[in-house]
Amino acid sequence: MSLYKSAVGRPVTTMLVFVAVAILGLFSWSRLPIDLLPDIETNAIMVMTTYRGASAADIETNVTRPLENILNGVSDLKHVSSSSKENISVITLEFEYGIDIDVATNDVRDKLDMVVSALPDEADTPIIFKFGTDDIPIMLLSVSAKESMAGLYKILDDNVATPLARVKGVGTVSISGIPEREIQVYCDPLKLEAYGLTIEGIASVISAENRNVPAGSFDIGSESYSLRVQKEFTAADEMLDLVVGSAEGAPVYLRDVATVTDTREERAQEVYTDRELGGMIMIQKQSGANSVEIARKVEEMLPRIEKNLPSDIKIGTIVNTSDNILNTIDSLTETISITFAVVMLVVFVFLGRWRATFVVVLTIPISLLSALIYLLVSGNTLNIISMSALSIAIGMVVDNAIVVLENITTHIERGSRPKQAAVFATNEVAISVIASTLTTVAVFLPLTMITGMAGILFKQLGWMVTIILTVSTVAAITLTPMLCSQMLRLDAKKSRLHRIIFIPVERALEALNNGYARLLGWGYRHRAVVVIGAMALFLGVVMGVGRMLKTEYFPTQDNARISITVKLPAGTRQEITRDLALRINDTLTAHYPEIEVINFSEGQADTDNALSSMQDNGTYLISFNISLVSVEERDRGLTVIGDLMRKDLDKFPEIRTYQVVEGGMSGGTGGQSVVDIEIYGYDLAATDKLAADVAARMSQVKGCTQVNISRDEYAPEYQVDFDREKLARSGLNVSTAASYLRNRINGSVASYYREDGDEYDIRVRYARRFRESVEDIENITVYNGRGDGIKIKDLGRVVETFTPPTIERKDRERIITVSCVVAHDAAMSDLLAEAEKVMEQVEIPSGVTWQFGGTFEDQQETFADLFTLMALIVILVFIIMAAQFESFTYPFVIMFSIPFALVGVILGLVATGTPMGVMSLLGILMLVGIVVNNGIVLVDYTNLCRERGMGVREAVVTAGRSRLRPVLMTTLTTVIGMIPLAIDKGEGSEMWRSMGLTVACGLSFSTLVTLVLVPILYSLMADFGERRKARKAERAARKAIASA
Repeated sequence: MSLYKSAVGRPVTTMLVFVAVAILGLFSWSRLPIDLLPDIETNAIMVMTTYRGASAADIETNVTRPLENILNGVSDLKHVSSSSKENISVITLEFEYGIDIDVATNDVRDKLDMVVSALPDEADTPIIFKFGTDDIPIMLLSVSAKESMAGLYKILDDNVATPLARVKGVGTVSISGIPEREIQVYCDPLKLEAYGLTIEGIASVISAENRNVPAGSFDIGSESYSLRVQKEFTAADEMLDLVVGSAEGAPVYLRDVATVTDTREERAQEVYTDRELGGMIMIQKQSGANSVEIARKVEEMLPRIEKNLPSDIKIGTIVNTSDNILNTIDSLTETISITFAVVMLVVFVFLGRWRATFVVVLTIPISLLSALIYLLVSGNTLNIISMSALSIAIGMVVDNAIVVLENITTHIERGSRPKQAAVFATNEVAISVIASTLTTVAVFLPLTMITGMAGILFKQLGWMVTIILTVSTVAAITLTPMLCSQMLRLDAKKSRLHRIIFIPVERALEALNNGYARLLGWGYRHRAVVVIGAMALFLGVVMGVGRMLKTEYFPTQDNARISITVKLPAGTRQEITRDLALRINDTLTAHYPEIEVINFSEGQADTDNALSSMQDNGTYLISFNISLVSVEERDRGLTVIGDLMRKDLDKFPEIRTYQVVEGGMSGGTGGQSVVDIEIYGYDLAATDKLAADVAARMSQVKGCTQVNISRDEYAPEYQVDFDREKLARSGLNVSTAASYLRNRINGSVASYYREDGDEYDIRVRYARRFRESVEDIENITVYNGRGDGIKIKDLGRVVETFTPPTIERKDRERIITVSCVVAHDAAMSDLLAEAEKVMEQVEIPSGVTWQFGGTFEDQQETFADLFTLMALIVILVFIIMAAQFESFTYPFVIMFSIPFALVGVILGLVATGTPMGVMSLLGILMLVGIVVNNGIVLVDYTNLCRERGMGVREAVVTAGRSRLRPVLMTTLTTVIGMIPLAIDKGEGSEMWRSMGLTVACGLSFSTLVTLVLVPILYSLMADFGERRKARKAERAARKAIASA
């Protein structure tokens, strides 16, 4: 017994099966976590090695290169990039996407164990970091304070960070931009010299006196007691009474030679939010946690937390990624709702019966809910990829139900009983319905197998659409005939509304049918004209209009965030930098009412802070984080605002360089569109000169809105050039002399001051006024082993010089990158073409090479993967159709609809000025499986007509007339399902706009051509086949006569 016959015969069972699917889907919907993107495991590992006191060149030679050489042997490695700068080496290992990062980390750790003994003795052990999407902060909170600024770090750590860390799903809560408390012991070098004391001696006394020491236990009578010495400082002022030496028999107290100040770190970054001084709190989530739920709980807690804080402390939100997630999901939900309503209206207009419309539309929620079950079972989240899969599928899931129902309706109108019509009509079209589904599945299932970033992004899409289409097909051949047999009636009474609205529609469709039949008749008589005209159209569009097509990687997504990095001349004092930052803040606030929050940080982190050393910071550098109102609430787009901000920044003469990044990140999925020109060469001066020349030329190119050079300018510094002979005569060496120098300038951490469970550094150094000039440095006293004091100026000289910039390397070669940002009215291909012209014009020095990298490299890899996938999909679709028709000829005829889908895509993209990107290529892949469906329906029904005894011409015209309505309905539902994606202006819509446009234009144009070209080509092949059969029969007859 056939599946559809069983479904019609057992309606209750059939209905309950699909009700169960719907209930499980709704349950899954209520349990699914929400996120912006699928969980993307990192493909990068960072290795950081500290080598204090070493220059950038020393770091490169002694640390970076040995590590690179050994790490290059790690398997699945794509690129090795490194950054060597003063005191620190940072190596980034980029792997192929899809590898197990934990296995790679263990491999890296094993390699490091092999080389660590070859590093300099003073170098620290390399530290491994790995970062994934879970490491991206889900919230950035701003903190402003006035009177409480001195103790702000402690207040926030105890009263904000600790409670927030207890929120379920929160991983790490970090406080930044607020200097930590520190006990400063400021010494007077003149008094130290007078009493014969040193910084090292005072630090040693403080360390020895600040102790709690357990002395053991002892017995008194029948009791046992523990004995302790409790002499840790309970107040900073206690240190003033410490005896640090003696003079002429009298004790010398610390207060005689120094002052003790309970204050903050000297070297500190400052953070301003909306012009208010304060700090930032960064919240990261645990792996797999629900970002939206965490953000909601944090926002609920903040008012309660603020009540317990001093009144001058205010907490605000700089970035809340859940806003972007919810806005994007809401935008897609709205798109799905609009698509659902429009598809339902189209079906209703074509069918003219609400019962028939209900039968068809019911497959939409059931199919979509089935995909949510997969999401829950597989541990995935509800994100823009999964929501887009639902939106993409809406127009396609009704196609099969429409074909089945339309055929059932035809049989009922011919006089069959509903149950008989349901079984017989479904039997007629079941094979073509299944084949049509398989051709579409042949597009989406391979998406689950591709590698790289495209594979990670589209794997979920592939599985979801495959499941949705499979369930919709099962529903079309079981649920649809069952409901038709129960709900559709023969000669149902037509209402007055039906007569007013739908009889004109019926007449129009009938007129369309007749016109189409006449067109096919004309085409049959002029087959050569039709075929040659179609070929000319294809070649004309591809060779002519196709040259105007532009390309990109991913479009920049408008997530309402902009980051700006501003650099002044290296060495600029923090006060000057702060003043400029505030003026830029005021300018941006005045010019852009779209700004919701503007936050910036400036200043140099402490030199002992290795993590800060990995990041860009300094007294000459400003970093802005700007949050805009949602895209629906403003007229100007993100890239337009970014370009205008660049023009404003050009008006500040103090700025040496700046970088405006729309979306908060450069390159990648939805990031700023950038063309990177990578220049390789060992000679820093030669590559610097070439990069500057290229940057100057690219800045004049139309379509390039910003040019950045990765290597910074040489920074001014003072160096102490010790005379080794003088050091040796004084009983000293470079290491000892440098240590004395460091302790007096940077300070020596003598001990820790403990309060309420927290520890704070006790730092001993010269008072600030004794370390503010070159003369102060020259007058620092260094002591040898005999206790003799020698001035720095007697051991060497202090010289002004320039330190080399950070030395960057990629794949074990020195590199400098010129990054060109694509303007909002240009495409990446435009800038690439101009960049190639520029590189042909410049003179490349000997030993220097160049190539395009970054986003272009990612684009080329992804495009290659997708074109390979396209070839595989075409082969799979051909195999499926050949198996269905048991013929190689008919699939060949149907495949002619694919080139004309490409024609429609080219015309649509060029007409709207939309570049061809990864999402457009995904749309073309989808078209390969979708456009053949119309041909399958036409050819399958034409074969059925010929089996019933019709001639080729009559079969072609009859099949065309009979199948025109379902072909138009399925095309319209799919196209209309894509139009909301193509025209959506909501947050995150940029991602899918080009794909929606591609499918809508390609399918529309292909259908128009297919309706004429496929039947005409079919008739040519069929007539050719008939003639071959006739010739074979004639030869066989002649042989029979001859043998007789």
